[in-house]
Amino acid sequence: MSRRGGGGGRRSDSRRDQTSQAPSPSFNRGGEGGRGGEEGGAGEEGEVGEEGGRGYGAAAAGGSRPASEPHSPAAFPPLASPSPSASTSTASLSQKFDQSLTLQSPAPVRRQPSDPVRPQPQPHPQPPPPVQAQPTPPVPTQPQASSSSQASSSSQATGVEVPPSTSKAITFPRRPGYGTVGRKCTVRANHFQVQVDDREFCHYDVTITPEVMSKALNREIIKQLVDLYKVSHLGKRSPAYDGSKSLYTAGPLPFTSKEFVVKLVKTDDGAGPRREREFKVAIKLASKGDLYQLQQFLCGRQLSAPQETIQILDVVLRASPSENYTVVGRSFFSTQLGRKGELGDGLEYWRGYYQSLRPTQMGLSFNIDVSARSFYESILVTDFVAKHLKLRDVSRPLSDQDRIKVKKALKGVKVQLTHREFAKRYKIAGVSSQPTNQLMFTLDDQATRVSVVQYFRQKYNIVLKYPSWPSLQAGSDSKPIYLPMEVCKIVEGQRYTRKLNDRQVTALLRATCQRPSEREGNIQEMVRKNNFSTDRVVRDEFGIRINEELTLVDARVLPPPMLKYHDSGREAKVDPRVGQWNMIDKKMVNGGTVQFWTCLNFSFRVQQDLPSGFCRELVNMCVSKGMVFNPNPLLPIQSAHPNQIEKALVDVHKQSMAKLASMGQNGKQLQLLIIILPDVTGSYGKIKRICETELGIVSQCCQPSQASKLNKQYFENVALKINVKVGGRNTVLFDAIQRRIPLVSDLPTIIFGADVTHPQPGEDSSPSIAAVVASMDWPEVTKYRGLVSAQHHREEIIQDLYKTTADPHKGVTHGGMIRELLIAFRRSTGYKPSRIIFYRDGVSEGQFSQVLLHEMDSIRKACASLEEGYLPPVTFVVVQKRHHTRFFPSDHRSRDLTDRSGNILPGTVVDTKICHPTEFDFYLNSHAGIQGTSRPTHYHVLYDENKFTADILQILTNNLCYTYARCTRSVSIVPPAYYAHLAAFRARYYIEGDTSDSGSGSGDRSTRERNVEVRCLPAVKENVKDVMFYC
Repeated sequence: MSRRGGGGGRRSDSRRDQTSQAPSPSFNRGGEGGRGGEEGGAGEEGEVGEEGGRGYGAAAAGGSRPASEPHSPAAFPPLASPSPSASTSTASLSQKFDQSLTLQSPAPVRRQPSDPVRPQPQPHPQPPPPVQAQPTPPVPTQPQASSSSQASSSSQATGVEVPPSTSKAITFPRRPGYGTVGRKCTVRANHFQVQVDDREFCHYDVTITPEVMSKALNREIIKQLVDLYKVSHLGKRSPAYDGSKSLYTAGPLPFTSKEFVVKLVKTDDGAGPRREREFKVAIKLASKGDLYQLQQFLCGRQLSAPQETIQILDVVLRASPSENYTVVGRSFFSTQLGRKGELGDGLEYWRGYYQSLRPTQMGLSFNIDVSARSFYESILVTDFVAKHLKLRDVSRPLSDQDRIKVKKALKGVKVQLTHREFAKRYKIAGVSSQPTNQLMFTLDDQATRVSVVQYFRQKYNIVLKYPSWPSLQAGSDSKPIYLPMEVCKIVEGQRYTRKLNDRQVTALLRATCQRPSEREGNIQEMVRKNNFSTDRVVRDEFGIRINEELTLVDARVLPPPMLKYHDSGREAKVDPRVGQWNMIDKKMVNGGTVQFWTCLNFSFRVQQDLPSGFCRELVNMCVSKGMVFNPNPLLPIQSAHPNQIEKALVDVHKQSMAKLASMGQNGKQLQLLIIILPDVTGSYGKIKRICETELGIVSQCCQPSQASKLNKQYFENVALKINVKVGGRNTVLFDAIQRRIPLVSDLPTIIFGADVTHPQPGEDSSPSIAAVVASMDWPEVTKYRGLVSAQHHREEIIQDLYKTTADPHKGVTHGGMIRELLIAFRRSTGYKPSRIIFYRDGVSEGQFSQVLLHEMDSIRKACASLEEGYLPPVTFVVVQKRHHTRFFPSDHRSRDLTDRSGNILPGTVVDTKICHPTEFDFYLNSHAGIQGTSRPTHYHVLYDENKFTADILQILTNNLCYTYARCTRSVSIVPPAYYAHLAAFRARYYIEGDTSDSGSGSGDRSTRERNVEVRCLPAVKENVKDVMFYC
């Protein structure tokens, strides 16, 4: 497309995909670092659509700098290898960066549990001394100046050197102001304002002997203690207890240290009369505090949140629900909170709610949201096994495969016996390898051996109905306790922690999917049902009052961006309406070229001539949307047996290479392989692994059920994916063509997206997978190259952003995903990035400081390793989708405030009232809802050297959400972060089957595997990495 005037003319994109001829060896070679649910449309696995701007207003004029011509490639000096000074600057960069982010005074040393307690009443602390925030120098128009000023800024940042792993005094950018662009409106948020009386809080350490691991039993012990000693020894105070080591009071107890004796009746032991258990409870004063620091933080006079004070109030508000409901993290579930429902296979869902106390601009806010979780049904184990295995004939013995499935599903689950007067409980350790009628054990006389079947008949007069089934095993391997399944009932209220299958997920979503008006009503009902403000401990003891009405929040609806399509279509521009548009009368702005392709069918159910007809219609659709697509396949369309997937793929690869060689097309390869998947699921990952890491084939998989329909909408959606997989672009922002995007269009800007995905619950030995994508086509910023890397299990910080390796011949070599992507950007555009925008997905608030320190340090080192003094300004934004804030229209009946699903409009942004008191964050609902209640995405800026205003960053983020390649809808999270998630999810397939079954190994093995070095992912072939293969 032309960069002059209105743009629109098609131009070849080949220049951007070839190596730059500019003299810059460091950017043009080396740097081999990491290896490389859908929002809408029909894709490779029948993805379901997500529930579903032009003009910057006055803010753009004020926030944008005059565009300057970017440096030419020749201005980037060649580097054969990093000079000693560059290496020195790289090595010292971590120290400088720590200084630039660290407060001038070190963080106070927290008392360790082993330290002696010396409680001393303290007066109100004085306001903290003024703290110097992170240096964020103005971004100059010349990149080199930016680098030097940043380096000097970092080196001049004063303060105590604090290593990244222990620094707690990080300051994030203050809010640069509030956004003003967009149509103003009001929405309701599920945040409830909290008021707290100014009282003195006391924190006491609690030690229970003998030690108890169950929080529920701990709470029972402390409840008994309070009932017994409240008047006589506790000064009539009602404490709040966290179920572990901490107890809080509003005012001091009459002692600083005291030990109590509590006796509990053990009720679940069937061996005779009930017995008492005696516990010693030591309560010792740890610290005192009040609300002063919290008040200072809320009004912006203190930079760090007083987490201990917030923790006290949070424990107080959780105390009563923790006693009455089943606790799961920050959520509570109970059959009292709503009807339960069946999920199948012996599971059911319980309804409940999430609660969290948060400091916000309006003061303390109580976030409440309804939720649901999967639990084991409280049924006989025999009934569970029949449901779980879908048995029709329960008289047959279980196979070894079924026995292993039962063991995997029930290990760690508590059961209670049904054949005794008292329901004694056991935790299942395993399942016997022999059927019950073959199990023998020794009686207490240590002489008589008897079978389990005989023992139950003689002692309890029970004739077992399932003697051919194995027994449950409790106790230890050396002293096993065998429990016939038919006398064991699963204890109620046990959460199912493993991954649900597709049917169960669908059932859970169907049961919990609520339209906005319904969800809002349920949230209000949950608040009223819990009656927080009338709770005696909450209201009378600690002086906490909670407003029972949802908070009314000022919001704005940002205008959608204008999108550019090819001028040869009847519609070259489009104004999206309510977050969506279509491809009617439009052609892709840069249609890709597919000269060599073929199709492989693995489905038996489709008609014999369907693959050829399907491909013909798909090719026609691609051509009609602007692609150059050879109508004739390179090889005849073939069908293959689903049990011979690898052989079929290898054969196609060999045949295509031979055919191309015979045509004189040496060096060319198959550009696209269309695959109709097998009828039975489970082959997709294997196909992708073989194609992308072994053969270097770009593939497009299609479900046979979808392929059989020959639906035009499906063909259109698949065409969108194929185009970006062969190097094309579907659409671009019109403002990008016009060079009108502030802080993006004026200088070569690279936009990163990063994410880390972790193994499913119960998979203890699989690695976590990090993915980083980066835009390769400035100024359009729509093409993203993706790299992936495996790292240690559950490690959130991305390890391979920058790395060095020692080579005996070459010395220290630099690598990592950031470095490789910077080099790729230079090769693709001819420019080195002068600005970096980094969207980081999947980071919780507790990890902000560590992720920022380590990953920003890696970005800095990667840049410095390419050229001495090369430090482009960085903006680091965390993208959070896993939160519980929801917005509702202030009037559910107003058509001006809602979309067709009843949700708030796409483009709705909130940066007031419920956002952080001082830091730069906002909520953006960028997508249109489809069903249920839309979840806005929370964006939090952790570092900003580019000096974004609120309007510029909010509009940029919202506009990018309209450039997602796989559908014609705006999506819910910014595409770079979305693509990183897709790439990480794709890489999970590469190691599928390489790790042991989580249910078949022992705990020792899992622990051992976690400690070994992580095995690298198979490398994605270079020609595959060059395109958006993960789409």
